[in-house]
Amino acid sequence: MDKQTFSEKVLKIEKKLYIISNSILKNEKDCEDAVEEAILKAYENLDGLREEKYFKTWLIRILINECYKILNQRKKIENLFDNKFVDEINDYADLYFAIESLSDKIRIVVLLYYIEGYSIDEIKDILKIPTGTVKSRLYIGRKLLKIKLLSNESD
Repeated sequence: MDKQTFSEKVLKIEKKLYIISNSILKNEKDCEDAVEEAILKAYENLDGLREEKYFKTWLIRILINECYKILNQRKKIENLFDNKFVDEINDYADLYFAIESLSDKIRIVVLLYYIEGYSIDEIKDILKIPTGTVKSRLYIGRKLLKIKLLSNESD
C-alpha cells in the first residue's frame, strides 16, 4: 500500500477511530494520543498487513491496543497512591511537578516504572542496580510524592 492510499483509508475511518478510543479512554487528550500513535504504528508496520481489505480491522486492533496501553499507564499512575488520594488530585500537572522535584536516582526509577511501564526486572537491567534498590527507590518515591502532593493540597 502506498502513502496516498494509506492516507485516504485513514481519513475514511478517522471519525470511527476517535469514537472507539473515546469509548475506551473517556478522555479527549488520551483519545488524540491513542489515535495518533495507532496511525503512526500502522504506517510504520504496513508490511505487517497481509491483505489490504483488512486494513480497517487491522488499524482498529492497533488502536485498541494503544488505548489499553494508555489505560495501563494511567492505572500505574493511580496506583502510586491509594485511590482515595488520587481522587483528590485535580490536575496531573501537580503530580508531574512533584515527580520533577525528586532526586535523580528516585525520579528515574519512578518515571521508568509508573510512566514508561517498565517492570522492576527491566529497570534493574537498564540501571544496572539490584532489584532491592529498585523496590526501595519506588517505595521512597511514593512516600515523597504523597508528602509533596498533600502539602500542595493544603496550600
